[in-house]
Amino acid sequence: MFSFLKPAPDATTKVPQDKIASSYRIHQIGVLASIMIGYIGYYVIRLIFTTEQNDIMKSYHFSTAQVGIIMSCFGIGYGISKLFMGALSDKSNPNHYLSAGLIASAILNIGLGSTRNFYVMVFLMLVMSIAQGMGAAACQRTVQLWWGKKWRGTVYSIWSSAHNAGAFVCVAVVQLAVYLFSGSISAVFYSASAVAFLIAIFILFAGSDRPTSVGLPSISEYTGDEVIVGDGEVVDDEVTDLTLSQIFVQYILKNKIVWAVTLTSMSLYLVRYGVMSWIPSYLVHSKGFDPSLAKWLVGVFELASVPGVIIIGAVSDILKDRREVVCIGCVLGLLVCLTTYFFSTSHVLIITVLFIMGTLIYAPLTLVGLIVNEAVPKFAVGSSTGFMGFFQYLFGEVLATALIGILVAHYGWVASNIVLYSAAGLALILLVYIVIEKRLVVMKVKN
Repeated sequence: MFSFLKPAPDATTKVPQDKIASSYRIHQIGVLASIMIGYIGYYVIRLIFTTEQNDIMKSYHFSTAQVGIIMSCFGIGYGISKLFMGALSDKSNPNHYLSAGLIASAILNIGLGSTRNFYVMVFLMLVMSIAQGMGAAACQRTVQLWWGKKWRGTVYSIWSSAHNAGAFVCVAVVQLAVYLFSGSISAVFYSASAVAFLIAIFILFAGSDRPTSVGLPSISEYTGDEVIVGDGEVVDDEVTDLTLSQIFVQYILKNKIVWAVTLTSMSLYLVRYGVMSWIPSYLVHSKGFDPSLAKWLVGVFELASVPGVIIIGAVSDILKDRREVVCIGCVLGLLVCLTTYFFSTSHVLIITVLFIMGTLIYAPLTLVGLIVNEAVPKFAVGSSTGFMGFFQYLFGEVLATALIGILVAHYGWVASNIVLYSAAGLALILLVYIVIEKRLVVMKVKN
């Protein structure tokens, strides 16, 4: 690994005891700003091709199929990348890792804006998906390193809102570039990369590696929190001499909770994309909505979830990190909303349900990401994030788009309803299992 990406050594000069609390707060503000704004930068790059797909087809004379292939390359590559790049982040300085991934993405994005060759675009999009896989793992590892369980749910939820905020910022950058550069598609790509370069520099100045690298005690020492893995072992180390393969086998593949949370997340991803991806078609063809209104409701579904996700994340902290119990409540509410969404004929009620449903999907998705990180040592957080992301994208998203599209074409929208009900039901069963399994692990530790 490049020396720039290697973990920073522990500081030789320690922060005085009476200044530890204030120093922690200052660094936490900078770290939170770096991962929030940093991940927004990832989305600014990631969604450019999606937002500009119609103009690209018109100007570059690409077919819908060609555009679909280019975008699918990202989805497939990103799912695989999260698995490997997530594991690699466990051996890195997460602050530098986050910045490096964004810089690489920005450079590749310039390449996308500089070519009209279909095959070159396919290659660049595939390589970019690898660089993009560096983002989430670095951010989630940073949260585990800098916050104890008391505040971790709130902080993690705030960071997670960068997913939604990033989509909005991307559209804003695109619209501004179109206005300033007379609709030049290349200028849109270049503008997004310029924004990403600035954000990458901000990450380096605002963020930090681990608390011990700046002279502070580790978060486990500072808060007294323990990391209890699946077999009841207590592991507080932040770095390890174990190889990536040893970490992966011992703390991921052999961890029952990691598997259960991963499958829960995959099921919730199926519901997320099964609802979001088909809102325009479903509402127009099945509920008689105006097509222009139906398109806007996709944005409503995304943005309306932001405050709810942060609030529910805070609730999980108030309940002393009983995050799986909060998720169960969300999924039960989600089943009620899905029933209303499927069977109601009232447009007002359907729109209202979409407002609520965004929160009830994104909140448990956010919390299960935190649960899987808390089920492994801090030196395995990136691996757990990547493992879960692999299943989310290669199975959850693909099933929600390809499978539902095929089923609806043959059997109508009732087939989609059955798939979404089944996925939500499976998530509920798995969450109950997680509650039981975590209780057994805690009892094992006490005994």
